[in-house]
Amino acid sequence: MAQAADLAAPAPLARARAIAAADWLPHAILWVGIAIVAFPIYLTLVASTLTPQEIAQAPMPLLPGGEAWHNYRTALLEGATMRLSPPVLVMMANSLVMALGITFGKIAVSILSAYAVVFFRFPLRMVFFWMIFITLMLPVEVRIVPTYAVVSGLGMINTYSGLVVPLIASATATLLFRQFFLTIPDEYVEAAKIDGASPMRFFWDVVLPLSRTNIAALFVILFIYGWNQYLWPLLMATDKNLDTIVIGIKKMIGTGDALTEWHLVMATTVLAMLPPALVVVLMQRWFVKGLIETEK
Repeated sequence: MAQAADLAAPAPLARARAIAAADWLPHAILWVGIAIVAFPIYLTLVASTLTPQEIAQAPMPLLPGGEAWHNYRTALLEGATMRLSPPVLVMMANSLVMALGITFGKIAVSILSAYAVVFFRFPLRMVFFWMIFITLMLPVEVRIVPTYAVVSGLGMINTYSGLVVPLIASATATLLFRQFFLTIPDEYVEAAKIDGASPMRFFWDVVLPLSRTNIAALFVILFIYGWNQYLWPLLMATDKNLDTIVIGIKKMIGTGDALTEWHLVMATTVLAMLPPALVVVLMQRWFVKGLIETEK
């Protein structure tokens, strides 16, 4: 009996080791993935604290230098002097106006259009919805020429409205709001009718509060979408004082034999990453709830 117990003892131990190995492997893969993603960001951060001569070394130092204050101050207040770039503060303000305008505009238009499609019965209601849905197949790049012609005809070139208005329609957000509105019980609608609430009163007092997690999730996605816009502001803003931060970074990089102030480019890149990262961090809880929560 003792020999049988001794023979049986290694089985649970081997099983425990197998479970430990199974737990260790996913964590190791996760850490490797984090390192692959984070290393270029770390190099950017380090380069933003070095002098141009240190960046030109081969290999470049992997530890932060002592020029952080000078580099970031120059980028924020002066910009890249060799490329006649506007200060980063100006470009970040332009990007912020564009990102917030697109975000609030898309949410407002999408939630109202989805509300009309779900709660109102009017002729060709679903035809209009599918017309909105089909626009998912038409990205900005496909309709860029007619859109530019319309905006130019309205005199909106080199204006904030020209940067924002053409991008505020969103079929994706409309679809997401519609799918959520379909889950709202009919009893809520009947109760509102009995109380004599108008359609807009029902929207403000019932539908909008129930949609707050969806709005928060879309806010994060749409803010990053607006902040990272490149093609449209490149065409729309010919005045350098309306350059967004993404356009500014591209213009700061010289082509051919032109010199590039890489220390300022890297400092600008780090600053450009801060607002989207801050939005994600501050709204992470609401963002996750908006994606996974079924009971609103």
